[in-house]
Amino acid sequence: MFNLFRRKSAPVIDSSAKLAELLGAWYDADAGVQITPGNAPEISAVFSCIKVLTESIGMLPLNLFKELPGGGSEKAANHPLQTLLKHGPNDYLTDQEYKELIVAHLCLRGNHYSYINRTAAGRVLELLPMAPDAVTPKLSNDYELTYDVQFKAGPVRTLPAEEVLHIRLWSLDGLTGLNPIQYNRHCLGLAKATEKHGSTLFAHGAKPSGVLATDHALTDKQYERLKQEMELHRGVANQSREMILDGGLKWLQVSMTAEDSQFLETRKFQRSEIAGFFRVPPHMIGDLERATFSNIEHQDLAFARHSLIPYCTRIEKRVNKSLLSDKERVAYFVKFNINALMRGDMKTRSEYYTAMIQHGVMSPNEVRILEDMNPREGGDTYLTPLNMAVNGQPTGGAESAE
Repeated sequence: MFNLFRRKSAPVIDSSAKLAELLGAWYDADAGVQITPGNAPEISAVFSCIKVLTESIGMLPLNLFKELPGGGSEKAANHPLQTLLKHGPNDYLTDQEYKELIVAHLCLRGNHYSYINRTAAGRVLELLPMAPDAVTPKLSNDYELTYDVQFKAGPVRTLPAEEVLHIRLWSLDGLTGLNPIQYNRHCLGLAKATEKHGSTLFAHGAKPSGVLATDHALTDKQYERLKQEMELHRGVANQSREMILDGGLKWLQVSMTAEDSQFLETRKFQRSEIAGFFRVPPHMIGDLERATFSNIEHQDLAFARHSLIPYCTRIEKRVNKSLLSDKERVAYFVKFNINALMRGDMKTRSEYYTAMIQHGVMSPNEVRILEDMNPREGGDTYLTPLNMAVNGQPTGGAESAE
């Protein structure tokens, strides 16, 4: 392990993005606000999308499997890596928290980095997450990949690729994943500006609900008193208080709503657009405007296929490459169990399982395991349909034991 208590050196600034981050900003949006990975989750739609993605993947089991000589695979329960995947990468994170952290880094930064702490024999002992902003991948002219890391206490250190687990989103240079917040800053800036406008609007009473009119000129004393009265009624909490009027003043109601100024429509559009670039179905972040009970299930399945599986695949591929040796990768692989998300409703599952058992593709016990039920005696039998047989063999309800 590194000595994390050395004197801290000055941070390395080698890009405009890092300079902006050091100064407390990221990229300016056209709406006139600054968007950073730190303040982007303050936008309710961003927070909701990231929460949905992180928690959905965090709850999925990630296991190490070993391929069997005759085909198929089984959990590698005795492999040290399986212990990390099942119980957590280090002493302070559970496996669920670690998976959530990975996805959060990918959503907000486009990259996740963990230091791989190995034993002298090369076995992975623990995985220590590193702040994405503190790590800079570099590729030499000889195509040797290294990582410059600014630890919390200590100088910048250069780590070989073998000591870093780097999971990235899609990339243009093969080194760093594209930052979703950076590339969608204008959309997020408009959403943040709209929320700020709404907060300011409601802080001052939400809308001008009326005007004061009089046929007489107000004296300076009456005008000052009127200003004091208006201050007492500023804000949502004071909008129902009685107002004392004099000088012939009359209250005239004004009919104007937020919809008239397209305020709510803008907020709805921004929420939909944010859900779009995170690929989260709108109904999962509270937008039920176009959702029906008949299409929500299909949206959930599409969410699993097109949103979660790409994240899961990236994590699986990188863990296989970085945490398993060349020799181990011949027989071992890691895989998420996403069956729970893809099962569909009870009727659909029942029809699917019936077909699989009747055609001898699955045994009853295999179905019971998928449904979190214990195997039963005699449940390992595979059925053969009555009208099907091997060429040259008689037909007739043959059964075969595993």
